[in-house]
Amino acid sequence: MIKTTARDADLVVVTGLSGAGKTTGLNALEDAGYYCIDNLPPTLTAATVEACRASGIDKVALGMDVRVGSFLEAVQSAIESHRDHPGGLYVLYFDAAEEAVVRRFHETRRPHPILADQAEGDGSPTLSVSDAVRIERDRLSGIRTLATEVVDTTHLTVHELRRLVLERFTGGEVSRMQVRVLSFGFKHGVPLDANLVFDVRFLDNPYFVKGLREQTGNDGEVRDFVLSTPGAGEWLDHVEGLLRFSLPRYEQEGKTYLTIAIGCTGGRHRSVALTVELARRLSAARGQRIGILHRDVTRGAIMTEVTARAADEGGETD
Repeated sequence: MIKTTARDADLVVVTGLSGAGKTTGLNALEDAGYYCIDNLPPTLTAATVEACRASGIDKVALGMDVRVGSFLEAVQSAIESHRDHPGGLYVLYFDAAEEAVVRRFHETRRPHPILADQAEGDGSPTLSVSDAVRIERDRLSGIRTLATEVVDTTHLTVHELRRLVLERFTGGEVSRMQVRVLSFGFKHGVPLDANLVFDVRFLDNPYFVKGLREQTGNDGEVRDFVLSTPGAGEWLDHVEGLLRFSLPRYEQEGKTYLTIAIGCTGGRHRSVALTVELARRLSAARGQRIGILHRDVTRGAIMTEVTARAADEGGETD
């Protein structure tokens, strides 16, 4: 067993059974700041790690497992050669019960790498997935003895496994979920990337107020009108409370970014003013910069310009 702590390790080798969660583990390490390389021939590990260090990349994670085929015997030697790595070596081995691995392969409909090696001339497999798992476990037994930590993923979801890896290697100190609030007009369609959508068309519309139609929710007069409209403040309080409850839980679940969409009819007045105010509140509550995007705020201005030009030229208008 190679001994070092996860948080002190600059070099991580991720290995273990196919279907036990290595891809999820590597993705989590990438989120933790590691430069990840999967399925690298073990004979190239020393040169790869050195090239990364020369380029200023100090934290590297290598995925090595049975997929390397004839190189498999060299994996153990490659790991042992990095035992004295200056930045510390951590070997993370993923394991799972045979039943769990078989079920995962059936669910994903991907072939087990051992089956490809054991196929007959016509391409049909000669072994079952259960046979392949047992063969792979036997082939990796020597590598398993070198593991700093063996993680049994039998009863873990992908989200739980991701959290486990992040906690090991960062103590939970990972980049926070990116949040943005987007204004839009329902007449132009609901944003495809919206995770949460709120409709504020029940509020009084500045479009029908003389002098406000040509302005937007970014202008003071419109903003004051919208925020002083009966129901606007109460709506903001309710939505802020909901998001204060929900956002940390989305973050804990593993979500990396979230888009909150606020829609009115045209996307120029009510949704714009409320988007800015909600983002301000969330930024203060979370101590985090909240992104703001107004998708349709210029659409009305563009149409007004086109209509005016058509009228000047004697053309027909809509």
